[in-house]
Amino acid sequence: MALDAAREGRTCITIAHRLSTIQNADNIIVINQGTIKEQGTHEELIQQGGLYFELCSVQGIVLKPVSSSANVEEIAL
Repeated sequence: MALDAAREGRTCITIAHRLSTIQNADNIIVINQGTIKEQGTHEELIQQGGLYFELCSVQGIVLKPVSSSANVEEIAL
């Protein structure tokens, strides 16, 4: 909550491994091995079911079962 208040009305670039800190961001860019893999809001990225969804699932942010074939051990941050 304090971070959300501090960001209000400002442009902020945040690099996060704990994805709960960026759930409320206007735009999330997922980078894997130096390449942009996904971009959108938290809700959009969850609906896509891609890498962001997988990472959120591992961190307990998503309560749905992981449906992708990606192996979490293979995901490089």
